[in-house]
Amino acid sequence: MRLLFLGDVMGRAGRDAIAGNLPRLRDEWNLDFVVVNGENASNGMGLTGEHARGILNAGADVVTLGDHAFDQKDMLSFIESEPRVIRPLNFAKQAPGRGAGLFSDRRGRKVLVTQVLGQVFMKRPFDDPFSAMDEVLRRHPLGGQAQAILVDVHCEATSEKMAMGHFCDGRASMVVGTHTHVPTGDAQVLPGGTGFLSDAGMCGDYDSVIGMDKAEPMRRFITGMAKGRFQPALGEATLSGLYIETDDRTGKATCVKMVRQGGRLEQSGPEAR
Repeated sequence: MRLLFLGDVMGRAGRDAIAGNLPRLRDEWNLDFVVVNGENASNGMGLTGEHARGILNAGADVVTLGDHAFDQKDMLSFIESEPRVIRPLNFAKQAPGRGAGLFSDRRGRKVLVTQVLGQVFMKRPFDDPFSAMDEVLRRHPLGGQAQAILVDVHCEATSEKMAMGHFCDGRASMVVGTHTHVPTGDAQVLPGGTGFLSDAGMCGDYDSVIGMDKAEPMRRFITGMAKGRFQPALGEATLSGLYIETDDRTGKATCVKMVRQGGRLEQSGPEAR
């Protein structure tokens, strides 16, 4: 199976890059399943139902969220009617939606998609991500009902993301970090067969401060004073993420490639199929 994960979609620039490039990449790379983190797609804070539909219509099979899951209030109701949008497993127990879902690729093979929020350096405490993930993976052993399992680890600390990768090693096809909007360079297949990347980076304009127009963040860093709101940068976006290939029998990764397409960053990805 050929799976693509794309990191945090950042504002209009990220949405436009998804709409303009994902259909082409699905064809060129012969992708079987695509997951996109969309939690910053609506003006950099949360995701509206309309923008979620746009990402799904562009070729995403599933959209994951994060700590900004419900910043856009219509997501509270939209997520109940759209099972292809996944919020974190360890969010508040009263939160709408679900933190894991079993989906089919275009050939009918089953893919489990799940997400957890980290605890280190996050603004508010969440339930233990490791026990929450363990419960899901025990119910869905890799290579059984789920022929591939993709885990989105949405957290600040690279150490926590790496720990989750090793915790899931051999039990998931892919563990990929999101949230910091900066791609790391450690794409690898872990010893147990799980494809891993500490952070996928963002789908956004990298001539920015983590996707925001530079002026206001720099003013606050330099002067310690705010003058206006943060606004997403609007230059050409880079699609950033991770591509893996899996063995259908075991569900384990056989190949991983960092993905950077368009925009300012050095380009990378799998060869066209």
